[in-house]
Amino acid sequence: MKILMVMTSHDQLGNTGKKTGFWLEEFAAPYYTFLDAGAAVTVASPKGGQPPLDPKSDTPEGETDMTRRFKADPLAQKVLANTVKLSDMAASDYDAVFYPGGHGPLWDLAEDNDSIALIETFYCSHKPVAAVCHAPCVFRHVVIDGEPIVKGRRVTGFTNTEEEAVQLTEVVPFLVEDELKRLGGKFEKAADWQSFAITDGLLVTGQNPASSTAGAKHLLGLLA
Repeated sequence: MKILMVMTSHDQLGNTGKKTGFWLEEFAAPYYTFLDAGAAVTVASPKGGQPPLDPKSDTPEGETDMTRRFKADPLAQKVLANTVKLSDMAASDYDAVFYPGGHGPLWDLAEDNDSIALIETFYCSHKPVAAVCHAPCVFRHVVIDGEPIVKGRRVTGFTNTEEEAVQLTEVVPFLVEDELKRLGGKFEKAADWQSFAITDGLLVTGQNPASSTAGAKHLLGLLA
């Protein structure tokens, strides 16, 4: 079982002058969920190398068992520091793809042609595609049989009220919930910050950081 994880390479939070990137829990929890299930995991990003970590995700408040495990794991840190280039990845080499969130993907992966083509190839090869929190933004330009990949599908992602709570509604290029609805997705959500993941066909989506493990388990369920 081979799983590709795709990280953001974008580190600027709009024009605020602040840093963004990926959310630590959203990498660590799925990464270890996959490894513990016996999967081989490859980590890629548009630029390769070390993806930018959202500093807000690396605080005592954001700590979980999985982030602590990552902090104590030099091997995992090395994997993350040396992500391979997304443009070198082929869907034929993997059984599934998983996108962790953080705000970074809103700027790069949502618009990345390599990512868009990769998702389309995975999906058309009957291989599952998963994304949590802000990462369902990667489906923005993905088209299957002439329609948006999420059209008519049950999906979730970071909600408008969660974005309001972190006070970035006016900073982000678009709101994940609004965009998934615009594309024809049947958007569902749990209470803010609660774990919630959905599988619809080959598509797995998770609502927020707390949904990272659930999203990973849903993906493993499709591979079982």
